Amino acid sequence: MKALEAGAVDFIAKPIRNFPTGLNTMLTELRSKVKIAAIANLSCCGGEKPHPPAGRAATTPSTLAEPDDKIIAIGASTGGTEAIRKVIEKFPVTTPGTVIVQHMPVGFTRMFSERLNQLCQMEVKEAEHGDRLRCGLILIAPGGKQLEVVRSDGHYEVRLGSTEKVSGHSPSVDVMMHSVAKHVGANAVAAMLTGMGQDGAEGMLAMKQAGARCISQDEASSVIFGMPKVAYEKGGAERLVPLDNIATSLLNLLT
Repeated sequence: MKALEAGAVDFIAKPIRNFPTGLNTMLTELRSKVKIAAIANLSCCGGEKPHPPAGRAATTPSTLAEPDDKIIAIGASTGGTEAIRKVIEKFPVTTPGTVIVQHMPVGFTRMFSERLNQLCQMEVKEAEHGDRLRCGLILIAPGGKQLEVVRSDGHYEVRLGSTEKVSGHSPSVDVMMHSVAKHVGANAVAAMLTGMGQDGAEGMLAMKQAGARCISQDEASSVIFGMPKVAYEKGGAERLVPLDNIATSLLNLLT
């Protein structure tokens, strides 16, 4: 986590079981990520240090438990850990329930969530099956599992399912955004942040077609202008926005 905060664009987890096969898989991933790092835009990194908030605004449990029809959906990959942090640090505690897919392996999403929880006004946690989305809460999709948002008994909750990769990833932004398109529709807003590949482009297009408002991070502020570019070119994202303006843009789209 400290290395990512200091400017590392990605990382590789060492194999913990099935060593011969796991080692070959790790080396393949290493080669791929070295090539990605070689073309990363580092001019947008560094400078701003994360700092804990002065304190979360006081909110009563009954207020936070009220059903909320609005949802924010965010997808990211390479370079996305710091991009996510810079966005959600600006969310006030009254922000609607937010769900995030960041491409990370098993175990790291929990550490990532705990770190963000120390830095944000909103509560941040790794999503668990059946967690209810509500104002003041951000749920991070756990590594190795697909996350979907569904409507249940008048509120939104997350369902964790298959471990199979979709669009090359588990969790996949496409899986999450397709579910938001189906169950939330026009009551959702979304952002696609920095990352290699095109995971999430089809899901974001489905969200837009369902009436949601969607944006992508612009090239100048992206470490890797892959996922946001494809989402924009396919028509899911209506415009490109600098990272520093993503939070404000999402909050404005909610109204």
